[in-house]
Amino acid sequence: MSQPLLIHSLAEFAEITLTVLDAAEARELAEIGAEHGGNSAVLAEWVAARGGRLTSIDPAPSAEFFHWLAQQAGHVRHVPSDSHGAIPDVGACDAWFIDGDHNWYTVFHELSLIHRVNRAAGRPLLVFLHDVGWPWARRDLYYAPERVPVGYRQPWSYELGVTLDSEQAIAGGFRGCGAFAVAVREGGERNGVLTAVEDFVAAHPGPYCWALVPGVFGLGVLFDQDHPAAAKIAEVLAPLHENPLLARLERSRLANYLKVIEWQDRCAAERAAHGAAMDTVAA
Repeated sequence: MSQPLLIHSLAEFAEITLTVLDAAEARELAEIGAEHGGNSAVLAEWVAARGGRLTSIDPAPSAEFFHWLAQQAGHVRHVPSDSHGAIPDVGACDAWFIDGDHNWYTVFHELSLIHRVNRAAGRPLLVFLHDVGWPWARRDLYYAPERVPVGYRQPWSYELGVTLDSEQAIAGGFRGCGAFAVAVREGGERNGVLTAVEDFVAAHPGPYCWALVPGVFGLGVLFDQDHPAAAKIAEVLAPLHENPLLARLERSRLANYLKVIEWQDRCAAERAAHGAAMDTVAA
C-alpha cells in the first residue's frame, strides 16, 4: 500500500502513546473516533497482549473499520453512538483517546464527561487528544454542524478552506470538499480543540500536567499531576513538549501540502477553462 501524501492518523504517534500507556500500566482504553480503524488496530494489539480491552466510540465508522472489527476477539467492542451519549455508559477507563469531531463544543464536553466518570470511580485522568495543532487548535471543524447547539456553533462553510497565517477562511486551501465544514474565522472564544482543552482545565482544576507534541496536526496529553505514573509519563513527554524543531518541521510539511493543493486547484481550473473553450468551438 502506498504511503499517503499527508500523514494524519493518531496511529503515527504510537511510539509515544504506547510508551505512555506502558508507563501508566493502563489496561482499559477507550477511543472516540475510529474512522478507518488505524489507531484502533494499534490500541487493540496493545491491549490484547496485556489482557485489556478497547472500547471504540463512533456513530458512523467506515466499512473498513467494520471489516477489521469482525476479525477481533473479545478484547474490542464498538459503541455506535455519539461520544456525549456514550461516555457515561462506557464509564471510567485508564486512558482515553479523543479524535472525533474537532470543535470546541464537542471536545469540551467530552473532557467534562470523562472527568466526571473517572472522578466518580476514583481513577486518575489520562487523555490523549489529536488535532490540538493547526488548523483545528483555534478553529472549529464540524462533520455535522446541526449536532452542535447554535449558541456554541461558529459561522461555518462547507465550501471554504483554511491556509496558514490567515484567520479568515479562503476560497481554496485545506478543505473538506463536502466532508466537513470549517469555521470561517480562526480564534476567539469557544473556537477550536486547544481552546476547549484550556477552557476545560480552567473549569475543572486538577492540577493537571499537559504536553503538546507539535507534529502530525498535534498530539496533546492531559493527565493528573498526582497520577501514580505522572513522573514516568512526564519523562517520556518532556523532550517532545512544544519541541521547536518538530514545530518547524510540521509547519514546513503543512506549507508544502498547501502548495500541492494550490497546484491541484490551478490544474483543475485550467482543465475546466480548456473544456469550456472546446465546447464553444464545437458549438
